[in-house]
Amino acid sequence: MLDPAGPSARAIAWLWWGMFLYASLVLIVIVGLWLHAMRREPALDRKPTSRHAIRWIVGGGVVLPVVSLGILLAFGIPIGHRLLPLPLEAGSPLRIEVTGHQWWWEVVYPEARVALRNELHLPAGVPVDIHVTSADVIHSFWVPRLGGKIDAIPGHTNVLRLVADARGSYRGQCSEFCGAGHAHMRLEAKVHSPADFDIWLRSRQRSPAMSENEIASRRLEAP
Repeated sequence: MLDPAGPSARAIAWLWWGMFLYASLVLIVIVGLWLHAMRREPALDRKPTSRHAIRWIVGGGVVLPVVSLGILLAFGIPIGHRLLPLPLEAGSPLRIEVTGHQWWWEVVYPEARVALRNELHLPAGVPVDIHVTSADVIHSFWVPRLGGKIDAIPGHTNVLRLVADARGSYRGQCSEFCGAGHAHMRLEAKVHSPADFDIWLRSRQRSPAMSENEIASRRLEAP
């Protein structure tokens, strides 16, 4: 996820680095104060006052969390907004339906009537909306280099917007423990140029379409 190959993943990586740097700064300050308190010789005639205690409670218990959360929200809200499947200024995104099963991924291109198993093909530079659901338990769809993760929930559909920068092959993985085969529930995302993607999709359309009976039978199969 720290080697992004798309705008969504790049925004998430920037947020991660920002949180990491700020958390490191807070850690350094806290450790420094702790070392100072451990090494300082207490004054014999100094008595703690309620004002002194209140100052530390307000500073460490109110000001620091409010400032930290404010900075995090200032970065996180705009980034989260960019990850939403919002309407495009021109045209509409490519729609792909992904269903999680124990323990494999069903990938369907509804307009082309093409169905795949554990393969996701995308055109580079084109917005794609991944409609994610589950046929059994909760899974989580995630291609780390292309974008964030989203839950696959039985009876509910979540939508994730992805855009890939360039051609390549990217690994996807279920990131929600879903049973004995969870670790093997992988997905390969292949990104083509727009022209090559159109050629690939037409070639898949010429091959026999996966029937509903075949899809139903595959849902019962283990990897």
